[in-house]
Amino acid sequence: MIRVVIEVWNGATSFSVVAQAKSLREAVNIAAVVYPNAEVRVKFPIDAETFFVKDASARVEIASLERAEGMAA
Repeated sequence: MIRVVIEVWNGATSFSVVAQAKSLREAVNIAAVVYPNAEVRVKFPIDAETFFVKDASARVEIASLERAEGMAA
């Protein structure tokens, strides 16, 4: 299981979420389902210290909203 930050772009607004999944592709797909009208992508560089989830009971999910910020169009 891995944990990555996913950038979500919806028009003039962008924000990041933390996704836990079995792979990078699955993390992006989960974010795309949760935010169907937005562009989603993995934020690089990936934080090596938090990338692998060591909790055996961890589940596939959008774990948290990391930050929200408005952007000019």
